[in-house]
Formats: sequence, structure tokens, C-alpha cells
Amino acid sequence: MPLDETDRRILRALQQDGRLQNVELARRVGLSPSPCLRRVRLLEDAGIISRYVAVVDQAKVGLQLSMFARVSLTAQDAETIDHFIAAMKRLPEVVECYIMLGESDALLRVVVSDLADYRRFQSTHLTRKNGIQTVKTDVPSETIKQTFALPL
Repeated sequence: MPLDETDRRILRALQQDGRLQNVELARRVGLSPSPCLRRVRLLEDAGIISRYVAVVDQAKVGLQLSMFARVSLTAQDAETIDHFIAAMKRLPEVVECYIMLGESDALLRVVVSDLADYRRFQSTHLTRKNGIQTVKTDVPSETIKQTFALPL
């Protein structure tokens, strides 16, 4: 689906506040409510808007740390990769998982309460049973920017 500037204005507004009522959204993007709602429905139907979520402050719910784990797999065959992917999808602590090209096979962002919690998670889940050969963990010292909005 090709996007015009009005679609992009709708997407930018919804990325800032997904709870906008249609009347307010229409006002912000310069449309009347009916055409605005129709455009939003088209964006949803096309899968451009895939879902609406609440962004939760992880520290305020007791999850103080985001850890980045660079993973090397035991093998590069489809079965090993598929097994690893399925295992990572089941773990709520893994909030982002990327199959990589380069030095590591995968990159994970793991959210935990503290270092002891991460150590338990790593020794339980980041193991050979899930197709993992090695894990190198990076600990960020400060979050400078974190956004879910795409540059439209």
C-alpha cells in the first residue's frame, strides 16, 4: 500500500499517542472524522498498523536491567536456528531477538530485575538445549534514547 503524506501524518500521530480518539486524530492531521477513520482502518487492514500497545516503564515494575546478549549457535542449519527461534519466542524476558549477519548469530535484549536474575536466566535458558554455543553479555550503563516510533 503506497503511503501519502496524510497517511504518514496519521502514523506519526498514532506513534506518539495510540489512544487518540478519532475526532482528535482527524483534527491533528487535517481531515474530517469519517475519512480519517477510513484511512486508519485501511492502514490496519494492510498490516501497516500491526497492533496497539501500552509502553510500560520497566524500572517502575521492578525490571531494572536490560541486558544485551550476543549469541553464537551450536550450528547454522535450519533445524538449530528454528529451535532457537521457537525457544526465544517462549521467553518473556527476551523482549527483542534478532538473527544477525556478522560475528554473532543472534542478538537478544533481555529484561530482568537484577544481575542475579539475569544469571539465573542465562544458566537456565541460554544453553545448549536451546541451540546456543556461547553467550557474550553487554551491560548498558545508561539509556540515552529508546523509542518505538519510526522516522516517517
